[in-house]
Parts: sequence; structure tokens; C-alpha cells
Amino acid sequence: MHPIPEAMTPAAVAILGVAALATSVLSAVVGMAGGLTLLTVMLFFFEPLVAVPLHGVVQLISNGSRSAIHRRHLRWDIVLPYAVLLLPMGFAGLWLARNLPADITRALIGAFVLLATWAPRALMLGVHPEDIDPRRRFFALGGVVGILNPAIGATGPLLAPFFLHMGLDRFALVGTKAACQALGHLAKIFVFGLAGFVFAEYLSLLVLLGVLVMVGTWLGTRILGHVSERTFTLLYQVVLSALALRLLVSAL
Repeated sequence: MHPIPEAMTPAAVAILGVAALATSVLSAVVGMAGGLTLLTVMLFFFEPLVAVPLHGVVQLISNGSRSAIHRRHLRWDIVLPYAVLLLPMGFAGLWLARNLPADITRALIGAFVLLATWAPRALMLGVHPEDIDPRRRFFALGGVVGILNPAIGATGPLLAPFFLHMGLDRFALVGTKAACQALGHLAKIFVFGLAGFVFAEYLSLLVLLGVLVMVGTWLGTRILGHVSERTFTLLYQVVLSALALRLLVSAL
């Protein structure tokens, strides 16, 4: 197994480890935002074209395990149309990511984080997904996410409004959304792999973060009933906004 890259100091590895653990607890308690927070932290240590594929592997483990837990409740009539355009549009997204300067990408992600945290409906650009046939809704969404995935990295908050008013119970909602996100990360990993990104160079780091993400999911599931969701949500909004503003300031 490849060692953790020499450029990664013990302090950096420790910070990423704590972030992986804490953000997976966050996702288990609040239901979202963990992946977005983890990517924001990773961008302090890696260039976007490195942070995004590494983040994809960690989130594939996180969302894949969550969808496996709820596999009996998955709505394949949603997942399959969503998957169709992920890969072909992912290559267009990779071209976009490669042609954006790193600082502009950081600034875009920072702005996306702030919108997703405080004004998620603004991401919909006036669209009312509940008025669109579910198959067409998720087919089109897969294409949009496919393009944004390589550049933005964490598109989970963009998915959430598309699941409104579908009559899904909480198990079907959590499991199906996790399966869609897992497929998005899988397509992103495939695109970056074909483009020459060497995931093996970061294998030890990915294993460490992957294990911590699974531990965090286990912990979060157990503390879910003992935490005030309102307090927890406000705390994560403040922390995530501070990180996003730091990204914007450093980029600009």
C-alpha cells in the first residue's frame, strides 16, 4: 500500500481524519451537508483537481454504505433514469474543471456552499421540480450533476429539492438519495481515472478516511435521538459558512 503522500504533514492528516469523522456524524444526524463540509476542508490541503476525486472516493464509501443499509427501500425508477447521463456529461464537466483556474474553482465552491447552506432554493433557479414528471426530472438532474461533479465536487444539496412531494417514506428517501449520490461519485471517479488521476498514490489516506467515515456514520446513527437537531443544524451552518468564506477570501 502506498504511504500517505510526504506533502501531507501529520497535522494535516489529523485534521482531515477529524473532519471525515465529524462530517459523517453530521450526515447521519442532519441527513446532509457532511460531504460538502468535508470537501471544503480538503480544499485547504489539495488543489481542486486533486481534492474532488479524493473526496469522491470517500463519499462513495459513505453513500454506498448508506444505500446498502436501505437497499430494500430503493426506488429504482428514480435511480436508473438519474444514472443515464452521469458518465457522458462527466467528461464535459472534467473539461470544464481543467480549464478553470484553481482559485476560481475554489471561489465557485465557496459560493455554492453559502447558497446551499442559507438559500438552497436559489440553486433551483426558479424551477419547481415537484411539477415535473419524476423520470424526466431525474434524467435531467443526472445530466446537470454529471457536468457539475468534476468542478464543484459535492452536489448533494442540489439533489434534495428534487425529492420533494414524492410521497417517499424516510427509508426510501434516505436510501434512494444516497444511491443517486453514490452513482454520481462513482461516475466522477471513473472519469478522473480515465483522465490519468492516480488514486493509488493516495491509497493509505483514502483507507484511513474511508474507515473514519464509516465509524462516524455508526456514531451519528446512535446519537441521533439525543441531539437537538435545531441546535446541531445551526452549529453546522455557522461552521460551514466560516469555511466557505475562508475559501472565498483565499481565492479572491
